This record gives sequence, structure tokens and C-alpha cells, in this order.
Amino acid sequence: MSSNPAIAPAASAPWWKFGHVWLVIAGPAIVIVAGFVTLWLAVSRPDPVVAEDYYRKGIEINKTLEAPEKSLAPAMKGRNHAVTPVQDQPR
Repeated sequence: MSSNPAIAPAASAPWWKFGHVWLVIAGPAIVIVAGFVTLWLAVSRPDPVVAEDYYRKGIEINKTLEAPEKSLAPAMKGRNHAVTPVQDQPR
């Protein structure tokens, strides 16, 4: 090797000074943070419990579906009033 200081190898910088290292670390780090945020959301906002009278509500829904004139009433009313002029709409 030469003792010439102009040809001496450059000292390498520490790993944290290279931008590409942070680019590689950023992806998994973001996923880990997003996972903890999702866990926090899941724990702090629990799903609502099924209603105690779910069976009775289901029976009522089945009764309204059996009568087609009753089951389509809200849709027909909305459709009919969508084209009704404002002055003729019920109040």
C-alpha cells in the first residue's frame, strides 16, 4: 500500500447516516405502528352486542316482507315524491 494520504481509503460513516437504510427500516416500522393503532381502535371501540330481542325483530321483518304493498311503501313514497314539485309536497 502506498503511504500517500491522497490515495488513503475514506473512513466509512455510521449506518444511520445513510438514507437508504432509513428507507428500508421505514416500511416495516410504519406497518408496526399501524398495527398498534388498529389494535387500539379495536380495544377502545368494541362492537355492539346483539340485541336481546333479535328473534322478535326478525319475526317482525318477516311479517313486513310477506306483505309486498307494505314492504315497498317507503320506496314508492320516496320515488313518487322525488318528482313532485316543492309546492305540492306534503308537509
